[in-house]
Formats: sequence, structure tokens, C-alpha cells
Amino acid sequence: MQQINGGALTIRPSEIKDARELIVLDNMIWTEDTTPGPLMWRSREDYLLHAPPGSQLVALQEGVLCGYVGFGCPSGMESNRHVCEVNIAVHPRFQRQGIGGMLIEAIKRHAAAHGIRKLRLRVLSSNEPALAFYRKCGFHEEGRLKDEFYLSGHYVDEVFMCCMLTGGNEDGSHFA
Repeated sequence: MQQINGGALTIRPSEIKDARELIVLDNMIWTEDTTPGPLMWRSREDYLLHAPPGSQLVALQEGVLCGYVGFGCPSGMESNRHVCEVNIAVHPRFQRQGIGGMLIEAIKRHAAAHGIRKLRLRVLSSNEPALAFYRKCGFHEEGRLKDEFYLSGHYVDEVFMCCMLTGGNEDGSHFA
């Protein structure tokens, strides 16, 4: 994938050298407000097994990693290769600057170019800012698991959202 430059912002595939900053960002962003359970990376190597280089697009502003969108096939089934599950995180210092939207647009282009027809994600129903952001980016609710998690003394739904892509006419089997 080519680098995308918008002024001082570059979006590119993740590299091994990004691992430390990505782990720090994960620990900062993924809290009980945004995920049903804590992320537990035992080591840099453990992180890289779960998020190998190239499985994310990272956003850098003047060389500083400010966010990422992770992506991958939701199952190993051949019949599901046209679907890609995504997750996104933007450093709090860089939020509300359009970086998240640029990351979503970048993954849409990347996925469609590799035969992906559908992007999907999961979000907690209590995370209203994320729900509004995803709707603004063209995602819509596809399903919901009622009272799936008990967080901070309340039951919370898990919301499934998707965005259909145009131009993806292949099966996605060469998506990387």
C-alpha cells in the first residue's frame, strides 16, 4: 500500500518498529468504557503474534504515532473471506482532528482494493461517542447482543455494525 500524505499526516501499514507505541496506545484507549475486558499483552512478542506487522494501518503526524485501524478476517472460513473486522484507536491528544475518519477511509480503500465487500466491527452500546463516529463514517447497526456484558454495575449490549464496500468483486483471499 502506498503512503497517504495529508499535510503532516501519513497513513501506512504497521511495522515491527511500531509495536511499543501501539502497545502503549492500546493500554491507554481500551478501558472498561470501550472494551468488555482488559487487553493483556504479556510481552512485545505476544502483541506481535496477535497484531503482526501489516495487520494495521497506522497514522503518524510529523513522525508521531497518533492512531491505528486494525483489520483481519473474522474467521478462517473460505466463505467468509470477503468480510473484514476492524478496530480503531486514536491517541486522546489527537482525537477530534479528523484522524479517525481518515483511518476509516484508508481501510475502506485498502479493503476494497483487496476484494473485501464488507467491513464489520463491534462496539459497546454504552460507548455513544464511538457509535456516533461509526455512523458518521457510513456504518450501520446490523445486530445486537442484549445485556452481553456487565460493566461498572450495568448491563451493556454488544452492537455489531457494518459498512458495505463497492468495487470488491473478488473473494478477499489475497487481503493482507
